[in-house]
Amino acid sequence: MATIITKELAENIARKLQAVRNAKKNRPHDLYAVYHEGRLIAHFGVRRSSKKDQGHDHVPGQIHVSPAQARLLGQCPMSREQWVAEMIRKGVVAPTD
Repeated sequence: MATIITKELAENIARKLQAVRNAKKNRPHDLYAVYHEGRLIAHFGVRRSSKKDQGHDHVPGQIHVSPAQARLLGQCPMSREQWVAEMIRKGVVAPTD
């Protein structure tokens, strides 16, 4: 099975979602936490491996989207605001008044 989300795409997703990076020495992954209005709504890890094509296909499930939507986030067609709207639609995030 082909890798859908590469390390580069996972890092792009982290940037796009304005994820907070938590890097600790001697850990194989950098952990990213995504907050909306001060509440944690998603978190995922990105391997530190130097292999750019290393699979990160766990990311879509951890940010509550399909692999296709995760690709759109990483490749720019989907914005953070669209992602948050999708999280509200799915009930992951409470709607704001």
